[in-house]
Amino acid sequence: MEKIEVMSYGHKHWEKTAEFARNCSWKAGACLAQKMKDNDFESNERVIIALDCESIAGFCTFANKDELPPEYDFAPFIGFVFVDEKYRGKRLSERLINAACGEAQKQGFDTVYIMSSEVGLYEKYGFAKIGDHPTIYGSVEQVFAKKLH
Repeated sequence: MEKIEVMSYGHKHWEKTAEFARNCSWKAGACLAQKMKDNDFESNERVIIALDCESIAGFCTFANKDELPPEYDFAPFIGFVFVDEKYRGKRLSERLINAACGEAQKQGFDTVYIMSSEVGLYEKYGFAKIGDHPTIYGSVEQVFAKKLH
């Protein structure tokens, strides 16, 4: 059974997770790896991992902002959701997202957001699309929200 851990800088799996992200099949993994190497996180932000024994099976982040321009005040965000190919189909994305939602609740938030180009993925985890919004990179992404109870 895979175990979910919520990490901040200095956690025993921090460096291993950054290396896993750097070498994973998803190009955005390298961006997360660099953020982790630079400790480019605010004090309440977290990296959440799924562990299979001591191997990293997947990750996501809990962050105060994502790729939206500053005029949008949506916060916080779940980002960088990735599960290694050999672990897919075991509901690890859902468990990672639920852990991030739990972290949001623990920190006093009542809504959490995800930006994605995926269609039909986050709705099954209780998210609703609230619109298409421009990103800081000039593209347009869907923004999803989930009310936390």
